[in-house]
Amino acid sequence: MDTKFIFVTGGVVSSLGKGISASSLGMLLKRRGLKVFMQKFDPYLNVDPGTMSPYQHGEVYVTEDGAETDLDIGHYERWLDVNLTKESSVTSGKVYSSVIARERHGDYLGATVQVIPHVTNEIKQRLVDAASASGADIVITEIGGTVGDIESLPFLEAIRQARLQWGYGSTMFVHNTLVPYLRTSEESKTKPTQHSVKELTGLGIQPDAIILRSEVPLDAHTRDKVSLFCNVPLSGVFEADDCQCLYELPIKLHEQGIDDYVLEHFGIAAPEPDMSKLQGFIDRITNLKKTVRIALVGKYVELKDAYISVSQALKAAGYALDADVKIEYIKSMNVTRANAAEMLSGYDGLIVPGGFGTRGSEGKKESIRFARESGMPFLGICFGMQLAVIEYCEDVLGMKGANSTEFDPECDYPVIDYLRGQHDGIDMGGTLRLGGYECHLREGSLARKLYGKDDIVERHRHRYEVNPSYVERINEGGLAVSGTNPGSGLVEIVELPGHPFFIACQFHPEFTSRPMKPNPLFKGLIEAALAHQEAVSYTHLRAHETGRNL
Repeated sequence: MDTKFIFVTGGVVSSLGKGISASSLGMLLKRRGLKVFMQKFDPYLNVDPGTMSPYQHGEVYVTEDGAETDLDIGHYERWLDVNLTKESSVTSGKVYSSVIARERHGDYLGATVQVIPHVTNEIKQRLVDAASASGADIVITEIGGTVGDIESLPFLEAIRQARLQWGYGSTMFVHNTLVPYLRTSEESKTKPTQHSVKELTGLGIQPDAIILRSEVPLDAHTRDKVSLFCNVPLSGVFEADDCQCLYELPIKLHEQGIDDYVLEHFGIAAPEPDMSKLQGFIDRITNLKKTVRIALVGKYVELKDAYISVSQALKAAGYALDADVKIEYIKSMNVTRANAAEMLSGYDGLIVPGGFGTRGSEGKKESIRFARESGMPFLGICFGMQLAVIEYCEDVLGMKGANSTEFDPECDYPVIDYLRGQHDGIDMGGTLRLGGYECHLREGSLARKLYGKDDIVERHRHRYEVNPSYVERINEGGLAVSGTNPGSGLVEIVELPGHPFFIACQFHPEFTSRPMKPNPLFKGLIEAALAHQEAVSYTHLRAHETGRNL
């Protein structure tokens, strides 16, 4: 086949940064004019992370075509500025489900179904599907977990077979491994890397390149040692040291020649990459002149991975406005009507992200109420929008008992209701409104001003909607519906006219935000937060001057 495959493995420890290394390589190859597709093999038996607790797996990232995926897919999309697809996320659950379904259908003609060849063939088919669907020149596939994990063995066996079947010139193995630094002896130790590579070669895979993760720069002797004992050319040994800015990694890898090494391996001629835009971006974000504080109120705040796309979108918006966004994570269960002002008044803006369930919802509502009444800039996302609607109906429109049927199926005013066409008793997985949907923005609205166009497409992940029966009453009561789905008429955006910045959306704008192209809603929030900060500072200054002159 014409497509080339790069397989990225990891050794020694998990959370080593395989995804960032893979994304950096993908970014470099894309800047050299190649079409790159990114893919993740996850060894867990869940079909996808959609039903997993954030404490287990962090955020669920949703692709344009509606796949619920690992958060690494979000890294890939942001770093490469591409929209990936369901082919990007392959789990053991998906693989085994497919194999068992085929066995039940009789596709194996009575054969004894085994890991080899049936499971490994299914995994290789997912590689072929990714290449075919994307039309990519190069598919970069990250193997989740660490070499030596029993769960990953079928995936590693499958990529070993891929090398045998598709050839050296069509496949490449890149191994990420840790070189720990012992401060007491002031030495970098290569033995863990050697053992990791030994484990990998024992599975029939000889790495073509090694990326060494280290907290300190490595000397020539250390790199020579890794090359010799791991049987990798010195030109194929690269460093991924700790960086002041994460976006420096692609430039550092380029300076070491990793993209040239890969292209030479595949026999591909490509123009040199233009790194000036990325370098200018790094220069800007490492010298930000302003600071803005945003309160993120959620129930998983002790686990930052649960909101990683939101935090990245906030940071990207700050970069565009020369501002360092300091995100303060506030546990929603700790916020009450009595203490909301005390807990939130020191911030420049508020965001209430997506979520499910009653736990912490009252604290989120009280946070929204404080922002609405105090004039603090507010952005609500998905569940945050639903709570904004409930809070407004209760406190402003006098609809006592307004609620979501998720919380109280018998509430007096079900202003948030179950997604049309679904019923009790269905499975939890894959039943949400998922992926990209159109939204028409009302002329003259804040949403229309922020996006600068009439129609947008944003990604969704939810079961409940604003109840169409109450839309007219909500609109007439002052909370304007400014975005709707043109096909179904379902509410996508609400905003509060007259408020400095109060807007909430049913979709997840964080999934379409990019480091150099922030989503307009996040950029609007940070812009409003900076203005709020300036207004508060001016008020305090005037009060101080007035007091001094008395």
